[in-house]
Amino acid sequence: MRRFGQMIRLKPEGAEEYIRQHAAVWPGVLRMIKACNIQNYSIYFKDNYLFSYFEYIGVDFDGDMARMAADPETQRWWDVVKPLMEPLATRGAGEFWSDMQEIFHLE
Repeated sequence: MRRFGQMIRLKPEGAEEYIRQHAAVWPGVLRMIKACNIQNYSIYFKDNYLFSYFEYIGVDFDGDMARMAADPETQRWWDVVKPLMEPLATRGAGEFWSDMQEIFHLE
């Protein structure tokens, strides 16, 4: 199992809508997240920043993420929520959400 922490900024005008959308995530999107071996997924909000945490339990992360990205319902979901976000200027190449380095964990 791999743990992931990620950050992104919400556009100030998009925060309310982003939170509203996540109060009722589409069932097909939730199914795809689980089908792609993601579990224990949370998103936190503070001062227009989002922090996400999830655990990946599969064996082919890149393949599972490509499968998710190819899913038509997930693409429609992203069409709704991505315009509400603004990637961090310090993100890595190819990142939308910025991956964070884990520096401490207690089981």
